Amino acid sequence: MADAAVNRADGLADVILTGGQIFTGAGQPVTAHAVLIADGRILGLVPQRSVEAHRGPATEVIDLEGALVSPGFQDAHIHPVGGGVELLQCSLAESADAAETLERVAAYAAANPESWILGGGWSMDHFPGGAPTRGLLDAVVGDRPVLVASRDHHSVWASTAAIRLAGLDASTPDPVDGRIEREADGFPAGTFHEGAGDLFDGVKPEIDDELAYAGLLRAQSELLALGITGWQDAMIGTVATMPPNLPAYRRALEEDTLIAHVRGAQWWVRDAGAEQIVGMVERRAEFARLGDDRLDLGTVKIMVDGVAENFTAAMKSPYLDAHGHETDNAGLSFIDPDLLTGYVTELDLLGFQVHFHALGDRAVQEALDAVEAARAANGPSDGRHHLAHLQVVSEEDALRFPELDAIANLQALWACHETQLDELTLPFLHDDLEARQYPFGDLDRAGARLAAGSDWPVSSADPLAAIHIAVNRVSPGSADAPLGGAQQRLDLATAFAAYTSGSAYVNHRDHDTGTIAPGYRADLVVIEPNPFAVPADRIHESTVVSTWVGGVPVYVRDADAVPATA
Repeated sequence: MADAAVNRADGLADVILTGGQIFTGAGQPVTAHAVLIADGRILGLVPQRSVEAHRGPATEVIDLEGALVSPGFQDAHIHPVGGGVELLQCSLAESADAAETLERVAAYAAANPESWILGGGWSMDHFPGGAPTRGLLDAVVGDRPVLVASRDHHSVWASTAAIRLAGLDASTPDPVDGRIEREADGFPAGTFHEGAGDLFDGVKPEIDDELAYAGLLRAQSELLALGITGWQDAMIGTVATMPPNLPAYRRALEEDTLIAHVRGAQWWVRDAGAEQIVGMVERRAEFARLGDDRLDLGTVKIMVDGVAENFTAAMKSPYLDAHGHETDNAGLSFIDPDLLTGYVTELDLLGFQVHFHALGDRAVQEALDAVEAARAANGPSDGRHHLAHLQVVSEEDALRFPELDAIANLQALWACHETQLDELTLPFLHDDLEARQYPFGDLDRAGARLAAGSDWPVSSADPLAAIHIAVNRVSPGSADAPLGGAQQRLDLATAFAAYTSGSAYVNHRDHDTGTIAPGYRADLVVIEPNPFAVPADRIHESTVVSTWVGGVPVYVRDADAVPATA
């Protein structure tokens, strides 16, 4: 690699990172080179023997001591404001089982004796059938109203007091886009799936702007510590299980507290129609006029289906019952496919990117059909439409991704055997679909462009934990067989690229982030031990030493993590 320098006539760097390997955003890491940073950007990559030529009196030289430097991670599907607010409310995500979940609810209730108890993060696999009951909450909080979202935010769990305040009883019908778990007499049992969670909107306290802003700042702090320097917020708007977030972002821009760069995906209200596009265009233009590239609202998020655990993911074949017999339920298409095609075609014409939630194989097909129709009507575009989650993808649809320039947005942390999958999903799917779970290898071999995200707070936002699963397809220390077989594994360089240059492409920030090259922003992460230098089953042991945005360290693991100037 030739000595390269830009931006500074004298070629002198403000910071030099040396003594480690460099993952540039694609391919294998570069060795025996150093990264030069000047004025917040990459000045160049130079052989280590050339470092002294770029060192001036004020240059800081940092010895990486064998660590890896990479472009900052970018999360292509995340809910930061919701995740941050949950950390400030009744947070259940770290609970090991049902008993600990209830202990956390009780502790929060005791510490916060007023009004409603709100929060989330409970795991479906901790409760029989994935559906906790109102009685469990009543036993620890009495007659206080409780409403807490599940880890995946596709269900909510309510106490009796909350159910009665919402005016719900045995006569309350299931909404068209959701389902109420019921007791023998029809009274709500306590768990409300998908759109049924909206039934509490009229009575639950709203998340005020102050708490939402605090949640954004808390989330940003958590994400920077994980090496995440940019993200796509997959739900800009007001949704039942998430706080309104646009005012928080607006304030962060005004007060200059937004460190990361954000691509905002405006939420498509699925029981509304094309009339909502006018407002989306106006919001996009409003933020574009600010001239601040830290936030862009050029994406629209459409939920095509639900999730497999509550049987709302849209499948091509029906779900099975507990005895292995086919039911009459093949999941839900939240938007009629013909209407979806029309919406996507109009959004594409207007220059929007469409971010699809598509989990079941029928949902994937419907999303790809909509993209295909938009391409046919409008011709090629730079929309960079992407499909997130992709739990089940048919072989024929995997091949369509590169043909349609559709991007596969992977949530790799889910691609292994775990209780929620093994007990609440696989027993209710046809046997041949186990091999089709999160088929990353098939998508990669088909030539699909890959991006990656976490869906936090649904699951951990840690990119290194997700990369470990993408490479191994088993959780650390597990004796399970790789989910979907070894053919669905990704190699480490491909997984890293998905979380860096791949997500930068999705976020329309590939012109200045996601790659270590002259002229690009010095948004970087330093990791040790170097994941490329350890056995594959130990990738998860690698941790973030420091995170840099615009050439400035915004997170340092400890006082000794970044050595002093050499």
